[in-house]
Amino acid sequence: LVMACPLEQALAVMVTTFHKYSGKEGDKYKLSKAELKELLNKELPVFESKRMDEAEFKRLMNDLDHNKDSEMDFKEYICFLACITMGFNEFFKDGPAKQPRRK
Repeated sequence: LVMACPLEQALAVMVTTFHKYSGKEGDKYKLSKAELKELLNKELPVFESKRMDEAEFKRLMNDLDHNKDSEMDFKEYICFLACITMGFNEFFKDGPAKQPRRK
């Protein structure tokens, strides 16, 4: 399957990244707390640079874990990515890309 479009590639990366980490322990279709922490540290270094302490990580996991099973399923993961994407949009919408171009 050839995916030439960047948005299709981005969707594939989101799916494959989830499964790269979810298969390491326990339910292969869910992220444990340890798997989520590893994913954040390796794939979203913006979280690593924030240096979340254990209490902040527990709060994040609790907020993301809608069904309260102490794991993150794919739907919860995608909701998390959507929230991050909305934050990036807020950050970048008035950023350099919106500045008038000089001729």
